[in-house]
Amino acid sequence: MTISYYHRPSWDEYFMKLAWLVAERSTCIRHHIGAVIVKNKHILTTGYNGAAIGICDCIRLGCLRNTLKISSGEKHEICRAIHAEQNAILQGGYHGINISGATMYCTHSPCILCAKMIVNTQIKEIILGTVYKDNEYKKLFVQAGIKFSFLQITDLNIHKLT
Repeated sequence: MTISYYHRPSWDEYFMKLAWLVAERSTCIRHHIGAVIVKNKHILTTGYNGAAIGICDCIRLGCLRNTLKISSGEKHEICRAIHAEQNAILQGGYHGINISGATMYCTHSPCILCAKMIVNTQIKEIILGTVYKDNEYKKLFVQAGIKFSFLQITDLNIHKLT
């Protein structure tokens, strides 16, 4: 029996939808960003943007960048949050997981700092959900031979058969 009204997500849609779910854990009050690192259709790590372990976050303290009127994409060092891409990469190191050759799914395009980390971890491909202000990653990825593409997920609902 074939059910014609049901759309089974492709692997890329599946992992991108998971990245959006991971983003819901964010403690940033400006942007919720999520990342999932995958190899051979197997999830290796996830990450979202938020304060370092044991450090008070913006949900509790308010956004320092908003208080100082710092524009998005500028002065990353002022932010309490570690970026989603960074957290996903750090989880690999913390748990001894080799992420080289993997694909990263991220809800937003990376800043140049995250792009440099992605290059150095030898992630081979990144699939992005939305475009962020900083476009410097493109030149770096082209130079490093990292494939990048966009996959916008318009339906983030979970569909189930009852």
